[in-house]
Amino acid sequence: MPDYSEISRFIALVLRHKPQQIGLSIDYNGAWADVGELISKINSHSRFRLDMPTLENIVATDDKHRYSFNDDKSKIRANHGHSINVSIGYVPQIPPEILYHGTAERFLESIYAQGLRKMSRLYVHLSADVETARKVALRHGKPFIFKVLAGEMSKQGYEFYHAETGVWLTECVHVQFLVGFVSLRDSFL
Repeated sequence: MPDYSEISRFIALVLRHKPQQIGLSIDYNGAWADVGELISKINSHSRFRLDMPTLENIVATDDKHRYSFNDDKSKIRANHGHSINVSIGYVPQIPPEILYHGTAERFLESIYAQGLRKMSRLYVHLSADVETARKVALRHGKPFIFKVLAGEMSKQGYEFYHAETGVWLTECVHVQFLVGFVSLRDSFL
């Protein structure tokens, strides 16, 4: 099976952050892009070659579930992680009492001072389980997991959104909601 990881990352780049790099139009409502336009623009403005079967394979096999098609596969979007101003159309939901955030130890000083911030993205990404948070943390360096008191945040009026991929999204997590933080060397379950 071919390795589509490079082209998948490029698709994520243009759908989440830089559609202008290939002249792609993204709809503000839903963050949808026309599939035909995406294929055409990638083929004419990048070193990659893309066709519909390859795109379908990338969407179906992406381990991070980055993308979704609409019902007739005429449109595609990145499910979350955008830095461009779009509205995915998520409806606020009540989160589990505890969620998790995986990060690298090098970011701890900043997190302890400012909490979890969305940085260049539209939302802070949280996980419902430790293993997913651990995988995220490992991508960023020496891993560290925070427990987030999401239930308490929700009771105090913070909104949460649950993406189809299982990721929980919120605009920020203040330090007072980060309790039970631990490194992966410690037992915390």
